[in-house]
Amino acid sequence: MAQAQKNEDSIGELIKTVVYALLIAGVVRTLFFQPFWIPSGSMKNTLLIGDFMFVNKMAYGYSRHSCPFSICPFSGRILGSEPERGDIVVFKHPVTQVDFIKRLVGLPGDRVQMKDGILHINGTAAPQKDMGKYVEVYEKQGPKQNLPACSNSVGFGADCIKDLAVETLPNGVEHDVLNVREASGDNTPAYTVPEGNYFFMGDNRDNSTDSRWPRNSGGVGFVPFENLIGRADRVIFSSAGDRILYFWTWRRDRFFKALN
Repeated sequence: MAQAQKNEDSIGELIKTVVYALLIAGVVRTLFFQPFWIPSGSMKNTLLIGDFMFVNKMAYGYSRHSCPFSICPFSGRILGSEPERGDIVVFKHPVTQVDFIKRLVGLPGDRVQMKDGILHINGTAAPQKDMGKYVEVYEKQGPKQNLPACSNSVGFGADCIKDLAVETLPNGVEHDVLNVREASGDNTPAYTVPEGNYFFMGDNRDNSTDSRWPRNSGGVGFVPFENLIGRADRVIFSSAGDRILYFWTWRRDRFFKALN
């Protein structure tokens, strides 16, 4: 009888421990982190389709979309740091409310323009250093079975080639950018970023719908602070296949990879 009671107590303690652990995990996820899968190639080669990460929701303090409580304000910042040029940010599209992930290149008050494929901030070009070619296989990628954009004419299973460069932002942040072809986004008007808003672009410059296009034409436009969810700092896991359980498609070289 005593042994049976002891076993019941042990099972009860185990159940309580599991419940507490799940509750803690839920609170941590709600308050501090949000899981995010990369669904498209707009941030190649920094982020690949199938990369998985936890977005730091406290990086900039609480905004309307990162705050888990209804009592949080719809604007303003609590306890967070200022967003910086070069940050990789997950945000809500101002119209559709779909989650996007892009690189922050323009701060409030900045004048941002693309000229012949080169980013200009406040009248000064962000220099690019030619790094040769970025090569990937021309094949369907991820659950959506997207095909990559290529600068060369290529058949299925062959090498898909793009120009690769390292861009340096005014604050010294260096990151890779890809160029596929001459495209409409290579030359834009000069945009002045309004107060409380930010300007985002994808690293895969010719394959990204971002702040270069206004919302009424299908773009992102300027993104208000309250739409920011958090900053992505590290890839936790990566799979090149269309199913996470296909272990032979896992990219082990990207596990816990820091982002820049």
